[in-house]
Amino acid sequence: MYYRQTGVLSRPRAAEAARPEAGMTVTELNQVISAVLRSAPGTQNVTVTAEVSGFKHHIASGHWYFSLKDAQSAISCVMFRQNTLRGAQVRPEDGDSVTVTGYVDFYGRDGRVQLYVTSLKRAGAGSLYEQFEALKRKLAAEGLFDAARKKVLPMRPRRVAVITSASGAALHDILNVSGMRNPSIPLVLVPAGVQGAAAAGEIIAALHRAERLPEVDVIILARGGGSPEDLWCFNDEALVRAVAACPIPTVSGVGHEIDFTLCDYAADLRASTPSNAAEIVFPDRRELLQRVALLRSGLNRSLMNTVHQAQLRTAAARQRLQQVSPERRLHHLEEQSHRDRAQLGAAMGLRIETESGLLSRLRLEMGHRMQRRIEEDGARIANLRTGLKAVSPLGVLERGYALVYNEKRELVTGTRAALKSREMRIRFADGEVPVTGKEREHDGNDL
Repeated sequence: MYYRQTGVLSRPRAAEAARPEAGMTVTELNQVISAVLRSAPGTQNVTVTAEVSGFKHHIASGHWYFSLKDAQSAISCVMFRQNTLRGAQVRPEDGDSVTVTGYVDFYGRDGRVQLYVTSLKRAGAGSLYEQFEALKRKLAAEGLFDAARKKVLPMRPRRVAVITSASGAALHDILNVSGMRNPSIPLVLVPAGVQGAAAAGEIIAALHRAERLPEVDVIILARGGGSPEDLWCFNDEALVRAVAACPIPTVSGVGHEIDFTLCDYAADLRASTPSNAAEIVFPDRRELLQRVALLRSGLNRSLMNTVHQAQLRTAAARQRLQQVSPERRLHHLEEQSHRDRAQLGAAMGLRIETESGLLSRLRLEMGHRMQRRIEEDGARIANLRTGLKAVSPLGVLERGYALVYNEKRELVTGTRAALKSREMRIRFADGEVPVTGKEREHDGNDL
């Protein structure tokens, strides 16, 4: 017994093998069955041709559920939504003979084996499918399906050309949808066969006629559902090239949602059905009216905002103009002159007051210094007077001494000089007295 673990087969672990008495759960048993089934040869790429039975389309998920049966057996099948969109050429019905490809697996929840289908086609359609894929690869390599070359559809076309059968259901569906959505857009039918050997040539001719119609902004290529054989004309190489080369935006609305043709890839836009093509091309007039209302509202807001911004700019310009006007400038200069004069007067008054205070302080300080200087000088003079008095001859004279001068005011220091002098004066402490000649003789005799 083997289990599948990350793509590698391995034996059960020893701990699990060592407890046979515990048994296995149903989930574990189903996992073992699934692993064995996946590892069995021939179960992972299976192709089966059989009859469809019990077909069910699950709307919510998009998956298909059905059985394949032959005279003796049946097997349950499931085809997931992503595979129905890419790998299903037809939508099967009970009793259809189909060829499917897929892989076999065990669905543990219900305990049953199922075939998981990845592709589905009608039995015997293999050659057509191979032709389809080969031509698709060829045209894709040439760039006919590139998204860069696809044109954008106008929001509201002036005129729409529809290429389809005049008696088909596709035209009826398009007329109904366009009439409900926007009957004001004119629609012109360019009839052409949409099935059979001659259909491709007719569609090409209709396409060229539609290109020459005046005011046609969009071309719809439409056909209702059918088998791959019924839709095969839309895989014609010449038609596909004509669709790709069309200068007018083209919408392909061929078949049902699961139907794909090469014209779908070559057209500027693929629609799942003819009705869907009309929904895409014809804008809903109610939505357009709402959009117009929104645009009008937005335009009004934009206009009001523009006017408001212009008013703000005008007010700002007026304010700037007033600021640079001569009158405002002169008034400003006058006010500035008054302020400067007031500031100058205040500054001068403050300066005078400051200088007056400084002058008063200097005057007071100078008076104090002069008084101190006078006092110092008076003290110094007194000191000098005292010193001078101490060394003055008058002090000696006050003690009884006297000074004798001749007529030349020369000091007489002896008798010889006294005898030679005609006149003399004696200096006492309290004054001078003259000395005559007689007095000198008398005095000389006494001496």
